[in-house]
Amino acid sequence: MPRQARLDSPGTLHHVMIRGIEGRNIVDDDRDRRDFVRRLGEVAGASGTTVFAWALMSNHAHILLASGPMGLAKFMRRLLTGYAVGYNLRHRRHGHLFQNRYKSIVCDGDSYFTELVRYIHLNPLRVKLVRHIDALEKYPYCGHGAILGEVSYDWQDRHSVLAQFGSRQAQAITAYRRFFEEGLALGRRPELVGGGLVRSAGGWAEVRSQRQRREPQQSDERILGGGEFVQRVLSEAEMGAQRQQAARRQRGRIERVIAQGCKKKGVSLTEIRSGSRRGELPTIRAELVCKLIEDFGVVAAEVARQVGISTSGVSKILSRGLSS
Repeated sequence: MPRQARLDSPGTLHHVMIRGIEGRNIVDDDRDRRDFVRRLGEVAGASGTTVFAWALMSNHAHILLASGPMGLAKFMRRLLTGYAVGYNLRHRRHGHLFQNRYKSIVCDGDSYFTELVRYIHLNPLRVKLVRHIDALEKYPYCGHGAILGEVSYDWQDRHSVLAQFGSRQAQAITAYRRFFEEGLALGRRPELVGGGLVRSAGGWAEVRSQRQRREPQQSDERILGGGEFVQRVLSEAEMGAQRQQAARRQRGRIERVIAQGCKKKGVSLTEIRSGSRRGELPTIRAELVCKLIEDFGVVAAEVARQVGISTSGVSKILSRGLSS
């Protein structure tokens, strides 16, 4: 089955899961752990990505984040590639460190935000990297201690998490700690990371109930949320894809118009975009500007980029055309 495209736009809430290739370790010692955490913070800050929760284990990691302007894919590429290069140099190894495709789930923050924070931060305790919940509060390779103020990571958004538990910090920390401890009895929570229908419905019990009621349920393995949320995300993704396709078609038209104009006048695209005013270049450039805007409705900023002049230069060309 072909891989499905990732669903993403700036501000989308993602639960990201990273695993070592063939189940191997992605960290071997505290130097590796510190490097991973440092890179996570640096790339998050540089990319405008908001990190709410995270946990680093021996052979995998979880991150709950809202993607920034550059998008999830570029954020993850910078994080994983940079870390893998450093890891390989330190340990004198070659080849891939991570599974080729990390897992990311688009999440309904209204319904699942605090559940995911708790689920992710319980991981070190669940896999016995720490022995008890008090030790987890000071464990430096998980975001739980940062939310409580026991560990300091200025790139982690602890305030948005605490805001879910109260308006005053001390009260919110107490409520968060109580909520967190209640999660110990809930187990592995397959509804948070399981198959598409299980995840979208909120667990197998709800799936069975819906089937008994013969209620249709929209689901998608890339999404954590109810049917309406799933449908909204998929609709937004489809509209985004349509906009991208329209933009690609327009770029193709622009390139063809410029190429034909250059060929007709016997000049190269490099000459057109050079900004040179030699010979007939200004006239040819002006003709292309007018054609792209008047015949094809291309916006001035894109025309300016394509022909190698400023937007004010485009405006001057159009003004001369209108006054002539």
